[in-house]
Amino acid sequence: MTQGNNRKIKMGMVGGGKDAFIGAVHRIAAQIDGQIELVCGAFSSDAARSIESGQALFLPATRCYDNYQQMLAHESALPATERMDFVAIVTPNHMHFPVAKAALEHGFHVLSDKPATLNLNEALALKEIVEKTGQLYGLTHTYNGYPMVKQAREMIAEGKIGKVVKVVIEYSQGWLADKDSEAGKQASWRLDPAKSGSSCCMGDIGVHAANLAEYITGQNIDSICAELSSVVEGRTLDDDGTVLLRFDQGAHGVLLASQISIGEENNLNIRIYGDKASVSWVQQEPNSLWLKFNDQPSQLIRSGVGNFSNTVAATMRTPAGHPEGYLEAFANIYQGFASQIRNLDSSSNTKSDVPGIDEAVRGMAFIENVVQASQSDLKWHKIAIN
Repeated sequence: MTQGNNRKIKMGMVGGGKDAFIGAVHRIAAQIDGQIELVCGAFSSDAARSIESGQALFLPATRCYDNYQQMLAHESALPATERMDFVAIVTPNHMHFPVAKAALEHGFHVLSDKPATLNLNEALALKEIVEKTGQLYGLTHTYNGYPMVKQAREMIAEGKIGKVVKVVIEYSQGWLADKDSEAGKQASWRLDPAKSGSSCCMGDIGVHAANLAEYITGQNIDSICAELSSVVEGRTLDDDGTVLLRFDQGAHGVLLASQISIGEENNLNIRIYGDKASVSWVQQEPNSLWLKFNDQPSQLIRSGVGNFSNTVAATMRTPAGHPEGYLEAFANIYQGFASQIRNLDSSSNTKSDVPGIDEAVRGMAFIENVVQASQSDLKWHKIAIN
C-alpha cells in the first residue's frame, strides 16, 4: 500500500457510532493536527445505525458500511490513492481482536482502543499476525501522550531522581458506585464478561495505570500481589482493586484502581520516588510536574515554560498557561501513528513514541495475572506471558 507523504493519512473507523462516547473522542483527536482524515466507517453492529452514523459525519454513502467485513472488502478493492490507510477500532473489548485480525490480513494498519483484546491468548495471536503481515499496530494508552508525562520519563531516564525505589499510582473514578449506574450503555458492556473480559475495573482503568507506571519508570512490572472486589452487590466483575507491585529493576509499588470511589471523576495520579528526588503528576492538573527533594526547595515544572527536549516540545501545541488535556494527549498518539505510516515511505529511522503490540501483550498479561492472583491464597505471583 502506498502511504504517501504529500497527503492526509486516511482513516477508517469500526465502532464509535451514534451515542458512543469514545468514538467521538478518537475522531476529534485524529483531526487536531490536520494530518488525518476520516474517509469511511462501520460504526455499529446494527447496519441501519452504522449508515445513519456515517451520514451524520457527512461521509459519502458509498463509504458508510453495514459492517466491518464489508468495509474491509470494499476498501481493499479501491485504488491505493483512495482507500483508507488504517483502521481505528473503538468497539467494546470482545470485538478488538476479530476486527484487528481482519484489518491486518487485508493489508491495513490498526490503531486500537485498549485493552487490545478480550484475553491474553488473543493478544499473543495478534502479535503473531502483526509480525506476519508487517502492518503497523498501535494502542491508545492515552496518558502516555501528555507532555509532562514524557518529561517525567526523560528525567528518570537521565537519572534526575536517582534509582527508582517506589511507585505509587492511583486511578479512581466514582461513576459505577451504585446499581443505577449499570443501566447506561457504557456500563452495561464493561460489566459483562462476554464483552469486557475477565475484569471490569482493572481491564478498563487499572491497565492504564500499569502501563503509565512502566512507561514513565522504564521498568516492567515483574511480580504482583492483588485483591479485587465487587463492591456493588450482584456484580460478576470487579469494580475496585489494589495491587502491590515489584518491578524488574528493583522498585516496589502499589496500584489502586477503583470505579466506586464516590466523588472522584478521573483521578489518575502517580508518584515516583528515587534515592535522590521524586516526581509526581496528576492527570486533572496535566500541565504541572513536581520535582521534590529532601534538602532543597521543590520545583514546579510547567508545560511550555523553559527548555524541553525536541520529543517533549513536539507534544505541546499552545503557549504557556493554556491547558492541554485529554484530547491533545489523545491527538499525540494519533499524530505519532500517522508519522509511523509516513515513515514507511521514507528512509527515516525515527521511531514514533506510540504504544504498540508489545504493550498490548503486557497489558493483557497484567489484567489476567491480577485476576488470577486475586483468586489465589499465595501472596506473590510472577507476571506470566505465555
